[in-house]
Amino acid sequence: MQDTDFHVSVGDSVSFAKTISESDVYLFAGITGDLSDVHCNAQYMSSSAFGERIAHGVLTVGLMSTASTLMYGPHVAKYAGYTPVSQGYDKIRFMGPVFFGDTVTITYTVSELQGERQRALAEVTAANQRGHVVAKATHVMRWVTVAGEKQ
Repeated sequence: MQDTDFHVSVGDSVSFAKTISESDVYLFAGITGDLSDVHCNAQYMSSSAFGERIAHGVLTVGLMSTASTLMYGPHVAKYAGYTPVSQGYDKIRFMGPVFFGDTVTITYTVSELQGERQRALAEVTAANQRGHVVAKATHVMRWVTVAGEKQ
């Protein structure tokens, strides 16, 4: 696979923003089963170092996934025999809390194309409405061959 087969270039970037609501956190808690007091108990968290409930860190990672779809999804038909599939996130760091009502902006920037390994790396940053970085990660996107096509 050549770097040109990715239909993206190093430096390409997309952003996605979402305001995190109480219902977002409770729905996520219900889906995952993570009903920790940190996320679901306002009284407990009122006397914590944060002073209020915070969203799940992995909910923020879910928003990172949305940004990757915005980057690669529009190009899927152009990949001619390959399908982009997330291989995961490396170096995930939760650097600050996400409070209910915060607007989180995800910035996804392609940082490296590895044609010989059929993958792209991207630096992903989540920042709140005050510009504070709350999470960072490196995303690994891999191109896999479609059955019956390229070998």
